[in-house]
Amino acid sequence: LTPRSYPEIGRRFGGRDHSTVIHAVRTVEALRIADSELDAEIAAIRRSLNS
Repeated sequence: LTPRSYPEIGRRFGGRDHSTVIHAVRTVEALRIADSELDAEIAAIRRSLNS
């Protein structure tokens, strides 16, 4: 979704460490696998942002 690095994303979210960003990404990925409604909502948001 973004070409930004994990450290840069962390800085933009209040100076968080890159490992915090990686943990968040993995958490959301796991939630998407477990919850098809959440997966559909995230897919719709991505389509909206990319159009």
